[in-house]
Amino acid sequence: MKYLKKAARTAETDQSDVHAAVTQMLAAIEAGGEEAACHYARELDRWDGDIVVSHEARKAAAALVPEKLKADIRFAHDNVRRFAEAQRATATDIAVEILPGLTLGQKQIPVSAAGCYVPGGRYSHVASAIMTITTAKVAGVSHIAACSPPRAGVGIPPAILYTMDLCGADVILNMGGVQGVAAIANGLFGVKKADILVGPGNQYVAEAKRILFGQVGIDMVAGPTDSMVVADATADPEFVASDLVGQAEHGWNSPVWLVTSDEILAKRVMARVPELIEGLPVPNRDSARAAWADFAEVILCDDAEEMAAVADDYAPEHLHVQASDLDWWLQRLRAYGSLFLGEETTVAFGDKTSGPNHVLPTSRAARYTGGLSVHKFLKTVTWQRATRAAARPLAEATARISRLEGMEGHARTADIRLAKFFPGEVFELTPASDEA
Repeated sequence: MKYLKKAARTAETDQSDVHAAVTQMLAAIEAGGEEAACHYARELDRWDGDIVVSHEARKAAAALVPEKLKADIRFAHDNVRRFAEAQRATATDIAVEILPGLTLGQKQIPVSAAGCYVPGGRYSHVASAIMTITTAKVAGVSHIAACSPPRAGVGIPPAILYTMDLCGADVILNMGGVQGVAAIANGLFGVKKADILVGPGNQYVAEAKRILFGQVGIDMVAGPTDSMVVADATADPEFVASDLVGQAEHGWNSPVWLVTSDEILAKRVMARVPELIEGLPVPNRDSARAAWADFAEVILCDDAEEMAAVADDYAPEHLHVQASDLDWWLQRLRAYGSLFLGEETTVAFGDKTSGPNHVLPTSRAARYTGGLSVHKFLKTVTWQRATRAAARPLAEATARISRLEGMEGHARTADIRLAKFFPGEVFELTPASDEA
């Protein structure tokens, strides 16, 4: 492979260090509770109104949302809900008899409380409310709290608030950033302490989730969004260029990558992208221009297999294949957050309406994890039950292995069961000498 365009900077190494600031804020809110959280809301959100959104405020927001927009939101919500329900059906309780009399099983238990962060700064992220709250609801989470940055004098924008309510948020907080995340993690303002925090956010929100991990679960630590298009000679260069620009507008440090086996296509795309960027409104244009200049790459490969290998190495958050033989690509590719096959779909569909979740692993994390799904809200726990007859071989092997490991207390819990269940019998409960 060779680079026709090489990134001057990388999202991983160019992020600001916000650890100290976030650590200080989290400590202050843990110690000062609601008063400290309200202080940060006044200082950072410029919000001095009600923190908990009332039922009346929810109804008022709904009245402000145009019916056509409501229909679009309901359309997206229905698709996400139906896909999440299909995912939930794959997470089943099981019971299997491994040995005669030994039954093992697993149960899928939803977490009790989830916190959903919905970004609302530069853009009104209606889709993030759908993706997080709906998925938690389908998973069976009994208490869902959501928060989003309020706008001065307004609160959470009506469209976001309508969506949060539609999707089933039990409590909604007019609070963004670290203070919103901390409020939910600490169970402030009537929120039940979260078992898990989910949702995208800026670097401060991402750092807060990273620091809180362990105290609570999280979906993932997310960096700047990234996207890759894999294209061969059959691809439409206008589609490819448009799809790259559409993802570059996320932010100045959002990488976009084109991997192709056709140099003519690559050069046409590289010529067209700057033109499409200049047609965007501000601030989208500035973000896309910076992302393309500093973080974008165009990689020329010999064939489909080399393109697939490059894609697996980059492990992009979004991977869009615009090439022939889509079934081959579906079977071959191994590392991505979400896969888009063919020009008839696009990453924007997944970001907004089609159904699979848009909260996805970034910064090559797709090598080891997938995105947000109902499974993130479920605990797969196991159980076992045995008859006395089945306990016999288990106890014998357990006692010998435990003694081999030097764990005499473990061994004796097996010994006493053999003594009670099979009185008068003699068992060899020490490991063979050549194993010691």
